[in-house]
Amino acid sequence: MKNRKRGFSLVELLIVLAVIAALIATITPVALNAIRKAKATQVAQNLKTLASAIENKAYVEGATAIGIATSTTAISNLTTYARDVSDKYKAEYIHSAGTFTVTVTYEGKDVDAKIVNEILKEATGTTGDNITYTFSFNVY
Repeated sequence: MKNRKRGFSLVELLIVLAVIAALIATITPVALNAIRKAKATQVAQNLKTLASAIENKAYVEGATAIGIATSTTAISNLTTYARDVSDKYKAEYIHSAGTFTVTVTYEGKDVDAKIVNEILKEATGTTGDNITYTFSFNVY
């Protein structure tokens, strides 16, 4: 009888490493795509949340809640409208005869605008550009 050592041969170890490398190569693009889609979903949801919050504040507190202006006016301190909103979000509005036209913008360059547009149809922008969501409402 031959005296064999216990353990794995070099060939067996190389095969296991090749299988692990193939699995990682297969899973990585799927994981990266999921991360991109999650970020785009978060941006779309934040745009919609800010829009709803601004509209609700104007309805509840009256037109003076966000100020009355006939020219474009920026809304400062968006954290009072929604939690966990970074400084990459900006909002501005135009008020004319009880009608508000509000534009909420995401100024980050890290989101795929096509995915955001699939989630929030009214959002506009291109990848690498600002993503904007514009809506109008009336306050009587």
